[in-house]
Amino acid sequence: MLTTLNTTYTDTRAADLAWALGREPLPALATLDLELTGAKLQLRLLGASHQVLLEEERGRCSETVACIPGSSTPLPLGVAKRVGDWEYEFAARVEVLTPGSFAGRAQELLALVSDHPHGLAGVFPGSPHAFTAMLAQHLEGQVYWRTWHAYPQDGQLVATRTRVGARKRTAARHSAAT
Repeated sequence: MLTTLNTTYTDTRAADLAWALGREPLPALATLDLELTGAKLQLRLLGASHQVLLEEERGRCSETVACIPGSSTPLPLGVAKRVGDWEYEFAARVEVLTPGSFAGRAQELLALVSDHPHGLAGVFPGSPHAFTAMLAQHLEGQVYWRTWHAYPQDGQLVATRTRVGARKRTAARHSAAT
């Protein structure tokens, strides 16, 4: 799903993005509710980037990547945490592209996400390449989502990927159980 976000472009630099786990829902400009094999997932586009809310029988999880006033947690390159009965893994990277490459990559990502049944993308007013896009999937008991945050004025594209799933059994625990 592709939408034009009716707001000013507030997260104007990749360096301003922060990451938070467990925040309450923030006001959203656009949402997409998904049911992925027992997991309820809500993709949320914020005026300042994105939030994902996940709920299933093991509990709840929320991820926020946005310009969060007063936050001192910058966007990490990677995080691995246990959240209740889940394992949570997050990774982020910043791509720096030339103006021509940026425009092509932006069009490619917007086409991919807007045509996908589990995709949500929002374009900010003022530039067709200023956008936030999200894509989710469920595979083998794991929930995955990817996001892209575009900063055309700097030629920067922030890409994140997240995996949330049941804790893996270790070989020692498996041996003791059999």
